[in-house]
Amino acid sequence: MKIIGVVPARMAASRFPGKPLKLIKGRPMIEHVFRRAELYQGWSNLVLATCDNEIQEYASRQSIPCVMTGSHHERALDRVAEAVQKMNLQVDDEDIVVCVQGDEPMMRPNMIDAVLEPLLVNTSIKATILAMHITDETIWLNPDTVKIVSNESGEILYTSRAPVPYCKGQFDAKHMARRIYGIFAFRWGNLNKFTAHKQTRLERLEACDSNRVLDMDFRQYIAPYPEIKSFSVDSLNDLSMVEASMEKDLLWGAY
Repeated sequence: MKIIGVVPARMAASRFPGKPLKLIKGRPMIEHVFRRAELYQGWSNLVLATCDNEIQEYASRQSIPCVMTGSHHERALDRVAEAVQKMNLQVDDEDIVVCVQGDEPMMRPNMIDAVLEPLLVNTSIKATILAMHITDETIWLNPDTVKIVSNESGEILYTSRAPVPYCKGQFDAKHMARRIYGIFAFRWGNLNKFTAHKQTRLERLEACDSNRVLDMDFRQYIAPYPEIKSFSVDSLNDLSMVEASMEKDLLWGAY
């Protein structure tokens, strides 16, 4: 079974244009993401995927394998699927493709193990999302943070930028609200089905591609991971928080 990793990135991000090449500790954010993903030892292949010449040129200078994709994609998973198609690999439907979002500069290689585990243990599971418990009310209320509602079997029922579950309007960590961390895994056959399906109403309303799966014939499952002090980069303010945290991060200096 192949395990193919793709790090998608584009300069025209609606909430923070140009963020893949913003510097964190002297290196562009996208290099932090790729080098940390590269520390995972189980890849069959790992590439960067972009539609931007600036990113491709930087990747070339750093000897980072890069696949150029179309500029029409609104969702990362669509870009990931095109990148895999252009890699000229023999990919079977049961092979696994992992999307490592390009705005997770503090990701850890054992997160890849976590997102893969449900797929490797249970062949009936077709897709997973890395999920962390929310322990801070400001994260629960932040619309940049995508929250997950799942059933007791771990099947994802809905994803939203609103503070869900409702929790009677009062945040309480014991209610175990979860957030998406930007690492997703799909069996290749199901990722192809996903990208062949048109965008759906809930996907557009929530600006979250995971809701497209709700209108299809399979479910995503949560891949639990302990809550850690790790910041996704959604705004310029996030860069300073990431820099401060990275100084204390054990992986800083490992790449």
